Amino acid sequence: MNTLLFPVILAGGKGERFWPLSRKDRPKQFLSLDGSSRSLLQATANRLIELGGRWDSLWVITSSQIAEGVRQQLPDLPVANLLIESEGRDTAAAVAWTSLEIKQRYGEDAVIGFFPADHWIADQEAFAHTLSAATQLAASTAAIVTLGIKPTFPSTGYGYIEQGEKIGSFNELPAYHVNRFTEKPNRETAETFLSTGRFSWNSGMFVFRAGVVLKELHTHAPEIIEPLEQHGPDIYPQLPKKSIDYALMEKTTLAYVLPVDFGWDDLGDWNAIERLLKTEENPNVELATHVGLDTQGAIIYASNPEDVVVTIGLEDVVIVRDRNVTLVVKKERTQEIKQILKILQSDSRFTDLL
Repeated sequence: MNTLLFPVILAGGKGERFWPLSRKDRPKQFLSLDGSSRSLLQATANRLIELGGRWDSLWVITSSQIAEGVRQQLPDLPVANLLIESEGRDTAAAVAWTSLEIKQRYGEDAVIGFFPADHWIADQEAFAHTLSAATQLAASTAAIVTLGIKPTFPSTGYGYIEQGEKIGSFNELPAYHVNRFTEKPNRETAETFLSTGRFSWNSGMFVFRAGVVLKELHTHAPEIIEPLEQHGPDIYPQLPKKSIDYALMEKTTLAYVLPVDFGWDDLGDWNAIERLLKTEENPNVELATHVGLDTQGAIIYASNPEDVVVTIGLEDVVIVRDRNVTLVVKKERTQEIKQILKILQSDSRFTDLL
């Protein structure tokens, strides 16, 4: 089966946990965080283009605040394939609107894949093999296919998918009906999940036919799909703010999972840099000019190569120097960067730091 996949990049996020490097005018998807010269958005687009080699089949949905940046990052993307949200309403609205647009242009049997803009994939060949399997399953079955990442440790930061009955193999990959989705569990629960061998991490990547997902949205999220059908994107600011997981995936009986392993990270915060770039030769991850004494387990980043970061006796910290801000935080507390941003937002002195 050689069914065309229409990939959609979800590029509306803010990436606040990568502040101060990620800011309103330069969100995470515009950053290069893996030591390469390509931004996360460019790497995602190139990865998806390599599947079919056509820019006219690629779509991007993003916010009005960064739409011009997306155009600059992806100059080959057709203007009509860039959907601009007047106001961010989370992923359920993004999936609904894009699916409606693709159905209108290509019909209800068009196979659509949704991919966050900020994922890192190690093995492009294995990724392409997986997407071919997911496309085959979605084209032949009334299925909402999710890619489940084989877990490598009992993470408490990811959602989990429990696989149920096996329904067959596609492109030599086994596919299973989804028993349930579980949001970020505690450590003990995550360890139990791994011990069963039935659970995958929820990657946030989905593949389905336009008509299938729109029908399921009518059943489980009419408050999102019906206003969009009746009024178009002008109604966007009035739509409820819900994730596609909450609005649909946790409710549908058509969810299927392909447990896959192609080297993956969702680059959720600064600690992800260590997972990508840590080497045995260096006690720290250094993306800066760093002079250290008795410093280990540190992640050090400076956007200006002329800035020098000097450390003495530090352990397990993140240090980020960007423009007029220096962040120093323990690695175990990087999730709290969002709380600092709320403090900065409440003080007019710090508006230009956001």
